[in-house]
Amino acid sequence: MNPKAPVVAIYPGSFDPITNGHLDMIARGLRLVDHLIVAVLENSEKQPLFTVKERMEMLAEATREYSNVEIGSFNGLLVDYAKQREASLILRGIRAISDYEFELQMALMNRRLRPELETVFLMAGEAHSFLSSRLVKDVFRLGGDISGMVPPTVERRLKERITIEES
Repeated sequence: MNPKAPVVAIYPGSFDPITNGHLDMIARGLRLVDHLIVAVLENSEKQPLFTVKERMEMLAEATREYSNVEIGSFNGLLVDYAKQREASLILRGIRAISDYEFELQMALMNRRLRPELETVFLMAGEAHSFLSSRLVKDVFRLGGDISGMVPPTVERRLKERITIEES
């Protein structure tokens, strides 16, 4: 009898910054897999508020309670990173129909590039379905209350970063 190999998944994203919606996806994704790699995309075309290192630190702080979560980063093709990490699943969140259209296109391309890699879509929890990192940053910059939308450590970092930018 062959023991079943552990299911390893990658939850990729920019996480600039991590939101409570991301944390909800991580917690729910962990019910489906044995090991989850939360991977920050290094995208030189975007101008992130936080560096990859800072985003990885925030993710590590926010997921400290999970022994089967690992924080990583990658550039290039996700399918190559998944192969390198021996992952069999990609975990993606869907907030709206517009997310689904984009994510479906990406999933089909990933399947074309690496047929053995599956993509699992999880619907955003209703409490977080409107959240995006961009929206959180915009609300924060305009003086809005983001408590309950991001972990307290992320809110603190936003206060430090936005204050620095505006000085």
